[in-house]
Amino acid sequence: MKFDVKNLNQADRGISRIAWADRSMPVLQQVRDRFKAKKPLKKLRIAACLHVTTETANLMRTLKDGGANVRLCASNPLSTQDDVAAALVKKWKIPTFAITGASRKKYYDHLNATLDFKPQITMDDGADLVSLLHSERKNLAVNVKGSTEETTTGVIRLKSMAKNKVLKFPVVAVNDADTKHLFDNRYGTGQSTIDGILRATNILLAGQKFIVAGYGMCGRGVAMRARGMGAHVVITEVDPTRALEAHLDGYEVMSMEGAAKVGDVFVTVTGNTRVIRPEHFRAMKNGAIIANSGHFDVEIDIAGLKEMTKEIVKIRDYVEEYKITKDQSLFVLGEGRLINLAAAEGHPAQVMDMSFANQALAAEYIAKSYRKLKKQVYPVPADIDKEIARLKLQTLGISIDKLTKEQQEYLASWQLGT
Repeated sequence: MKFDVKNLNQADRGISRIAWADRSMPVLQQVRDRFKAKKPLKKLRIAACLHVTTETANLMRTLKDGGANVRLCASNPLSTQDDVAAALVKKWKIPTFAITGASRKKYYDHLNATLDFKPQITMDDGADLVSLLHSERKNLAVNVKGSTEETTTGVIRLKSMAKNKVLKFPVVAVNDADTKHLFDNRYGTGQSTIDGILRATNILLAGQKFIVAGYGMCGRGVAMRARGMGAHVVITEVDPTRALEAHLDGYEVMSMEGAAKVGDVFVTVTGNTRVIRPEHFRAMKNGAIIANSGHFDVEIDIAGLKEMTKEIVKIRDYVEEYKITKDQSLFVLGEGRLINLAAAEGHPAQVMDMSFANQALAAEYIAKSYRKLKKQVYPVPADIDKEIARLKLQTLGISIDKLTKEQQEYLASWQLGT
């Protein structure tokens, strides 16, 4: 079995941590039990490019129990948990290609190794596998029945490909499922981003001027958690509707030009490039802290910052001081990569339970339905989304009402009214 992990001797620790996460993933457990009995993915080759965390390990176990041959690589060089990668190889015999801090070359070597066994289904978190299948590995695209995509940034890339009629196979946008983005993006990103910032810096958030760039679901979660810890939160946006919503939610809203002058802590969660640029760096306070929680490391213009910096000093793990002048230093966290996975452990298992149940069931859906799907981006079928929500409520011991027959008839009628 081919694999590339840092140290197989770390496997025992990874196994324990994977089991701990599994305790908080009861929906995925139920999917795994059914998959083990029914084998809906029997003999399918699945290549996954995801953050190699304890929660991802439980998804890989589920796919394998469903009958699939699975390979896994990391979707971010700093997000890999080396003990988890070792455990997947040693205990579950899943070929894994992931090492913390991998170079760009090694990262792409891992992507290619994951594609080498000619996958029939791919799973992405950022669309890197799909991108390779449409560029350097075009010859393998003919084998692919479909793909799934975990994150907002990846869905944006894929919808652009579909719009330009270059997408070679159907893709299910797992990110857009209600049981994913309403919970994973908001509550997962919100908590784990704050966790990453605090682990990296150990600062007190109360009283800080905390700038959140972007008020999508991820930005809302970060803003909500920062405010809950006593920070004075400012939102920057390019979308007028979201900016208005942030204002009505009680946040101060301003441009990045204005926010740069007052912020103590900056977090980007936009999915776009160069959100914080040299003109913003120049305006920032001495000692400002800058972090990113968007998928790719493009939101903070690190190259532009380096050009205006005299010296870069590593202060502590995941904290680098950029000395611009004798009177101004800025602190960048996690090299501008996903701070919640660079300095912390990513989203809690309780929310990844729903996200990865979506991934597993989306793979099953592709396996059953690929012949009738076009080369475009599809939402997760509504019945799958609702079933995951139902199962989650059930595991939480929460009961809800059901529509009576009279209520169903009322909602279905256009004749009943005032």
